[in-house]
Amino acid sequence: MAAVPPLTLADVREAAARIEGVAHRTPVLTSRTLDSLVGAEVFIKAENFQRVGAFKFRGAYNAVAQLPPEQLAKGVAAYSSGNHAQATALAARELGTRAVILMPEDAPRSKREATAGYGAEVVTYDRYTEDRTALGHALAEDRGLALIPPYDHPHVMAGQGTAALELLEETGPLDALVVPVGGGGLIAGSATAATALHPGIRIVGVEPEAGDDTRRSLAAGARVTVPVPRTIADGQALATPGELTFPVNQRLVDAIALVTDAEIVTAMRFAFERLKIVLEPSGATPLAALLAGRVDRLPRRIGVIASGGNIDAARFTALVGG
Repeated sequence: MAAVPPLTLADVREAAARIEGVAHRTPVLTSRTLDSLVGAEVFIKAENFQRVGAFKFRGAYNAVAQLPPEQLAKGVAAYSSGNHAQATALAARELGTRAVILMPEDAPRSKREATAGYGAEVVTYDRYTEDRTALGHALAEDRGLALIPPYDHPHVMAGQGTAALELLEETGPLDALVVPVGGGGLIAGSATAATALHPGIRIVGVEPEAGDDTRRSLAAGARVTVPVPRTIADGQALATPGELTFPVNQRLVDAIALVTDAEIVTAMRFAFERLKIVLEPSGATPLAALLAGRVDRLPRRIGVIASGGNIDAARFTALVGG
């Protein structure tokens, strides 16, 4: 992969200007009950209210919007378990082009249907036996499409960072920012914005216990690959941190907290019952880390990015209703 310039606060601010009026400026939620349970002031950036139901629209639109007209005329491709798929499909539709999306066969049905509903062609693969990155590059090359990866792209990373930028604009200085980690694009962009604005802020990533590739990679000082995790947090079921995201996170992330599937379900239930919001498992992992006491050196004012709420009623009921 070709070297790219370091991600900067200016990149995130340019992305914010580019997506303004297209992406939603999502609300920041608070709860006295949550504050009491955690022992700190918690500010939740509710990206479940973002277009397509997740933060991914920010990065996808920022990337697709910067393609030259001749490439927009040909179309875009992406690979994703669901949220980036929907985001790229919608961004393509908004910008008048077509999208072909590679999705795992076991991706949630609601996410596959939503992606197709935005006008994209969906191509499936087996996430446990096939390499989606290689398949995605081959698909894009074969059809002449611009590949918009879910995290390893500077414009995608900058777009994702606008979630933290908006959060801090609303809350003012925070002592810590807790962010879910999959491929690392959201936390890379968010950490870039947050540490530039408030150099003392602590950046904490959260992974499912079954898929701790970023935690292991940070400890090893190099990207580590783990078996494809089997976890309810499908948006974080990755085996290796991103090639572009990892150096950013290696420099800016202070700690990685791990949560179990049971703790994620508890957080989803709390969000539904007390915050009155629906979070998908991946979107609930930062809240799970706080509720389960997984964040060390708990500070006074904490920002949380609840990354998405894309889960169908049947799966939500099966997970939370028990």
